[in-house]
Amino acid sequence: MKQNTQEQQLADVEKGKINLETAKITWKELERFFAAGAVVYVAPELVLIDVAHALSQDDAEQFKLWMNDGKVEHVSDRQAIKWHEDDATVWSVVVKPWVLVQDISED
Repeated sequence: MKQNTQEQQLADVEKGKINLETAKITWKELERFFAAGAVVYVAPELVLIDVAHALSQDDAEQFKLWMNDGKVEHVSDRQAIKWHEDDATVWSVVVKPWVLVQDISED
């Protein structure tokens, strides 16, 4: 039980650090990363920080579940065009080499 508490505390600290690294950014500022295939969409029902933490911990099993459910995926060309046309702003966080984004309008 004590180990789980320590592990949870460590995860909370790591998530806190990730939270400090999140930012709103215009889609147009991320387009070059999209062109490089490095932008990953996170569905609005997920917590961006939790997804970033799972990625930073290399939690492949969780990512596979999210991807199979269509909750985490590469940003589609269609979505990128819409965000470009709408001059959209998204929540983002970098977990190298990826940039995770979540549509603010879906909050």
